[in-house]
Amino acid sequence: MVEDLRVLIVDDDFHVARLHAAYVDSVAGFMALAPAGSVSQALQSIHGLRPDLVLLDVYLPDGSGLDLLGQLDIDAIILTAASDAPSIRTAFRRGALGYLLKPFTAESLSQQLRSYARYRRILGRQATVDQGSIERAKRALIPGDVTPSAKPRSATEAAVLEALQPGEPYSAVEVAERVGVSRATAQRYLSSLADDGAVEIQLRYGTTGRPEHRYGVPG
Repeated sequence: MVEDLRVLIVDDDFHVARLHAAYVDSVAGFMALAPAGSVSQALQSIHGLRPDLVLLDVYLPDGSGLDLLGQLDIDAIILTAASDAPSIRTAFRRGALGYLLKPFTAESLSQQLRSYARYRRILGRQATVDQGSIERAKRALIPGDVTPSAKPRSATEAAVLEALQPGEPYSAVEVAERVGVSRATAQRYLSSLADDGAVEIQLRYGTTGRPEHRYGVPG
């Protein structure tokens, strides 16, 4: 089973941090950790919890998020009201993978996180990648910049895609049964199709347990 990506939110406004945590938890494949409200708390949480991604504000009570960004060896996206060009240039120069201006909607953050998930999947499949994969990973980080791929599909990949009917999201197990492959194989092809923009990932909440990932074709 693929583990959720663990996200640390760093924001000095407790209510805003809780709201953003709810946004994160609503996106398939992501889990919000307990937020941090300062630079010092963020460093403690990063060292102790080892998150996959930090959502970082610029204005913090004991320092600048941009200065903290320069100290981190971890993926980070800036969520801030700082709209001045120098801050934006500094953020990207110091390694931010995205920059989202407050206030933003749940959908805006969801798109940013889904883009990050595609980026991780593209660069996480093998030890070395070719230039084409690097370019795809760069494009994946830009929300809305991923379009369905025109590359030829294998017979199994085509069968997985054909098993998805518009308006009907399926689990990986259901797709595997429809195609006649293992769940792991279906999951691998569904992830690849999601990277290419041909498949969307959703969440379905049940009465107990963790939400289930569902896959569908864009309507």
